[in-house]
Amino acid sequence: MMKSLTYNTLLVGILAGSAWAHEGHDHPPKAKTLTEVVRTGNGTFTYENVLGWGKLPDGAKLGPTHGGVAVAKDGMVYVSTDGEQSLCVFKSDGTFVKAMAPEAQGIHGLQITSEGDKQYLYGAQLNAYGKKNKHLRAVKLDLDGNIVLEIPNAKTGEIQGGVKGITGIAVAPDGSIFVSMGYGSNLIHKFDQEGKLLKSFGGRGKELEKFKTCHGLGVDTRFGEPRLLVCDREKRRLVHLDLEGNWIGVYASNLRRPCAVSFHGDHCAVAELEARVVILDKNGTPVSFVGDNPNKGQWAKFGVAPKDQTPGIFSAPHGLSFDADGNLYVQDWNTTGRVSKLKLVK
Repeated sequence: MMKSLTYNTLLVGILAGSAWAHEGHDHPPKAKTLTEVVRTGNGTFTYENVLGWGKLPDGAKLGPTHGGVAVAKDGMVYVSTDGEQSLCVFKSDGTFVKAMAPEAQGIHGLQITSEGDKQYLYGAQLNAYGKKNKHLRAVKLDLDGNIVLEIPNAKTGEIQGGVKGITGIAVAPDGSIFVSMGYGSNLIHKFDQEGKLLKSFGGRGKELEKFKTCHGLGVDTRFGEPRLLVCDREKRRLVHLDLEGNWIGVYASNLRRPCAVSFHGDHCAVAELEARVVILDKNGTPVSFVGDNPNKGQWAKFGVAPKDQTPGIFSAPHGLSFDADGNLYVQDWNTTGRVSKLKLVK
């Protein structure tokens, strides 16, 4: 029988509307390698890790993970990598199905959307690891891994600054495609369904309405009119814009370098590069801290070896996704590749 360890990490008196300056546990657990199931999180967002989830056949490695996770309606889980596996597909129980789309290797930001009765993957392909066939582009793929759209294309027009430093992608209900240049200009570009550039906004700066690594994007439909939610990583905040790029406000602040966001009902989960996932309510108030790592020496570290990883505890969450049942799939930024499933405790 597997033992369960409870990590109660929620601080009392959290400030409404922000993620406060929670930098770890008041009494953190000792860091050690565990083979038991770890219980982590708080309240209705309490999770247990699924041991051994997502193993590849014959002991193969995912390869470097610096990307995202997306879950289809049928529960299939798509994981992007910088390695030869490119895009990996798993069943919800962790069974490896296939690797696909080698030409899409190096997708950094990943999202899945429904268009009629079909679903498509959208990726921000950074692929900046010195490969011969380097791509810097946004791609749309069907669920078999075939690329059906790339940006830039013949209809795009001139993109200010090109697509250097592409990091995030999100698709609005009307089909508009938003792409962030978080490792470059910090502009966000808006395209139509065919990849024609409609406008650009944002940019780098110290001003309130400027960014410092606009890393990941999400389309937030919890407030009536859809909004763009931007992970402004190095300003440690999430901000809302309308779909024309107009400023709405700061949604959450004092985060631990937010990289990606996923929605589930009135809540969202945020992958924080500094070794934690935080779940926020509709007001931006944290209600659960998941997988919080007490070992600050592992925070935001790419080179944490498998032998030093603790199940259910993160080192550098970079991409994540809820599934329909509220379970979480989290990808760490990691040299050999790491993706974890956390099952919601009901």
